[in-house]
Amino acid sequence: MSTPYAALILEDRVHGSLYTDTQVFADEMDRIFRRGWVFVGHDSEIPKSGDWVTRQVGRESVIMVRDRGGAIHVLANRCAHRGNRLCWRERGNGNSFQCIYHGWTFGLDGSLRAVSHKAGFDRDRAEMPLDRAGQVGLHRGFVFANMSGDAGTLADHLGAGGRDLIDRLCDLSPTGNIRLSAGWIGHRVESNWKMWPESDSDGYHLDFVHASMLRAQPDNYYHDTVIGGESANVSRAVDHGRGHTELDLRPSYSRELAWLGVGRDRVGAYCDALEARHGKARAERLLWDGPPHGFIFPNLFLGEVNIARIDPLDVGSMVHAHTVIQLEDVDDALNRRLLRQSEAALGPASFIVPDDAIIAERMQLGFQGLRPPASGSSASGGWIDLSRGRAREQRQPDGTRVGHVSDETTNRAFWHHYRHVMESRA
Repeated sequence: MSTPYAALILEDRVHGSLYTDTQVFADEMDRIFRRGWVFVGHDSEIPKSGDWVTRQVGRESVIMVRDRGGAIHVLANRCAHRGNRLCWRERGNGNSFQCIYHGWTFGLDGSLRAVSHKAGFDRDRAEMPLDRAGQVGLHRGFVFANMSGDAGTLADHLGAGGRDLIDRLCDLSPTGNIRLSAGWIGHRVESNWKMWPESDSDGYHLDFVHASMLRAQPDNYYHDTVIGGESANVSRAVDHGRGHTELDLRPSYSRELAWLGVGRDRVGAYCDALEARHGKARAERLLWDGPPHGFIFPNLFLGEVNIARIDPLDVGSMVHAHTVIQLEDVDDALNRRLLRQSEAALGPASFIVPDDAIIAERMQLGFQGLRPPASGSSASGGWIDLSRGRAREQRQPDGTRVGHVSDETTNRAFWHHYRHVMESRA
């Protein structure tokens, strides 16, 4: 029996069984992660021919690789013969992939190049390539894949809002390019993956869940942008459409470079380089606004100077993997500062991710045992309220919806798009 998503996701609430039901999870892996666009990585991670990294698309291990012509492919990380895992390391470089089970060799584009003891092989090698993503697309170096090949264009998936979030981040580099070269750290959390799009774009929890950070860093810019109640800041929660969301902190910044924690005197060369690229007015706007705090459906978090992937493992288990952006053509000191900020925010001993992980795991425990209501009635138990700020959010001329930073505008945006995807691809 199919899951009645329209009955479980209402305008201002969702049912808790969506976090624990195994059939729901199976549907998500197919309808969202196989048949939709998913963030895989960044082209700076595989700069040379033959460079590859392993990633997850849903529960499937894939290889993101650059071939000799410079094209990027996303290949299934399993042999086309008997399914053996090809790459066990996180990254490498080579001219081909060889399976250690029977010695079959595949090219960087996934084509079958050689079969051992070929006298016993009577098939056309062209019929036996590695499974590969049906579509691979890039925007400003960010690599997305659609495994099924029928998800429409990447431009349509990102929309104006998704493209703008990525563009604002990349434009902070004097060359317009960022690098993801510092390595990834993954936190395995015993929670459903959907709690992280919610938490990463939630402006309501900061002064409760992250109270220790606020005490340890009383001058943190979050005090101006998120903390202090509904009348003390003018930051916004934004629904960009297509499940893409943002906590727009820009209206609450009280000074230039607040997001970096330094003044222009400390990073003068960087400011000059940005002005040379963009002109004075645009550079000053970028230095004031800083990077976005946004989420691109279904698994990419742009956490200011951090990039995070959300990798589902099972209905109650996932990995939150993060890295820090590195800017091109800036001095090493600036990139080291970005790295130190990232460690403080998201690292293993950081202020933010460990707190959020505890909350997510406690939520998962709270949802255990819930079953979808037989009638879909909102009067039955197990419903999760997402109504905060619904009456005061406003639709803008560009089609976005905007609420106060503490409103659940972003959570509703995620779930409403989720409902659309799950129903339209049934």
